[in-house]
Amino acid sequence: MTSLPLLAGKPLSPLQQFKLVLLGDMAVGKSSLVLRFVKGQFDEFQETTIGAAFLAQSVCLDDTTVKFEIWDTAGQERYHSLAPMYYRGAQAAIIVFDITKPETFERAKAWVKELQRQASPNIVIALAGNKADLAEKRLVEYEEAQTYAEDTGLLFMETSAKTAMNVNELFLAIDTQNPTHAARHRGVNLQDPDAHSTRACCGGN
Repeated sequence: MTSLPLLAGKPLSPLQQFKLVLLGDMAVGKSSLVLRFVKGQFDEFQETTIGAAFLAQSVCLDDTTVKFEIWDTAGQERYHSLAPMYYRGAQAAIIVFDITKPETFERAKAWVKELQRQASPNIVIALAGNKADLAEKRLVEYEEAQTYAEDTGLLFMETSAKTAMNVNELFLAIDTQNPTHAARHRGVNLQDPDAHSTRACCGGN
């Protein structure tokens, strides 16, 4: 992933912080999605998250640098009680399920209900149907998840951390859904890897 260099003599762009939390069952690929977004990498043998992990990613959009502060929470039930510590004050949440495991989709619905009850009323909630690279094994149909998302007011995309399908697009779409950030997003090329650099800066071409 190529970084955009700071140009000498150019003022630093305004920085806006964006707290985001990932929720979902264990082994649905939450950590893999974050690793793909932040580092452009995929690890077939990703270690299980204990409690929560924190990563950050800065993206240059128009004349502003958006710093995503990402909390990747553990999916094991014994860590459920810790989740409110991470989603309180978050501007957005990505709830992840595995398209090959219907039970993870049902668990995702439970997370949606919890956030609607307890999180900020302005939180942007996205639903990610992960492991789209295993489409031949899918047990959750795209249309089913899309209809659920539309009925509950969620952003929905199918993703693959393995192939990078829709990963950058999902994170940037979440930011554009946030009312305090929406005005900044015009002309962003989601396919441009430079736009997603961990050290991307504004003020360049």
